[in-house]
Amino acid sequence: MKNKYTSEIIKEYEKLQETAKQEQQKRINEIYFKIPRIKEIDEQISSIGFKIATSIISKDIENVEEYIKMQSEKITDLKIEKTELLSRYGYPIDYMEIKYKCKKCKDTGFTENKYCSCFRQKLINRYYQQSNLRDILKIENFDTFNFEYYPNRPYNNESLTPRENIERIYAYAVNYTKNFDKLNESLFFYGSSGLGKTFLSNCIAKELLDKGKVVIYQTASNLMDIIRKSRFEDTSNTNELNELLECDFLIIDDLGTEPVTPYSYSELFNVINTRILNKKKMLISTNFHLNDIIQNYPERITSRILGHFTLFKFFGEDIRIQKKFKK
Repeated sequence: MKNKYTSEIIKEYEKLQETAKQEQQKRINEIYFKIPRIKEIDEQISSIGFKIATSIISKDIENVEEYIKMQSEKITDLKIEKTELLSRYGYPIDYMEIKYKCKKCKDTGFTENKYCSCFRQKLINRYYQQSNLRDILKIENFDTFNFEYYPNRPYNNESLTPRENIERIYAYAVNYTKNFDKLNESLFFYGSSGLGKTFLSNCIAKELLDKGKVVIYQTASNLMDIIRKSRFEDTSNTNELNELLECDFLIIDDLGTEPVTPYSYSELFNVINTRILNKKKMLISTNFHLNDIIQNYPERITSRILGHFTLFKFFGEDIRIQKKFKK
């Protein structure tokens, strides 16, 4: 997937460079038409440069250094005249120069054999678009996470208060994104609805996307729909399925909303198992409790979740209901 995006962006830069050259030529033609003397100056500068080069190669000049100095002074005088003419006619002195979108890399995408910051930003923008999370992450991220919805008092038979529990999960999530490349673990969020599982999943997604990671978010039901279409309705196009298997981080939200069929279970297992084998990390969230998962899913799926995911239980009072009462 990264190679596909990289190739697309390189083609974009090629178009940018071509457009920049075309626009420059338009400006040059405009100036030559309005100020013919500038065309003469450019031709003289070009001619002098050619004479300097040929004189060095032919070695016909006795004092080459003195000759080059004299000709260079002529070029300088011509450039000064050109600048004065542009200013007199109300043009910026750099009007005839090529204009790049990025001055650092000159629309090549590279500086010192490394990706320019503009290239990296283009990649990140594509990852955001691919993730299905572009708009929601503007309002759901670590900076906007609100601990006030989690009471700091005992809750049922839990050893931690809801506030202490979510603070622990939040801290773990922050550390997870900071050390993403060093870790080889996936996350499993479970607990009743309205407790911030999806919100915190989005927080993690934003941090990873901003680091240039390929993140894809899908609900479990959408995931099954994508796989079914790829397998049966459009078998010639498997890109979307491959992206689910190959992206840096896959978020499967609302596990339990997918169709309850042997086919769905089989495909879910294939996605989870393939990513585990390829050491690709995931985050799965569900409104089910662990007992529900064990009772409703085949053993080969539950064994992968219990054996390869770090589990986090969410508990407390439904945040959606709290927000309604506040309104």
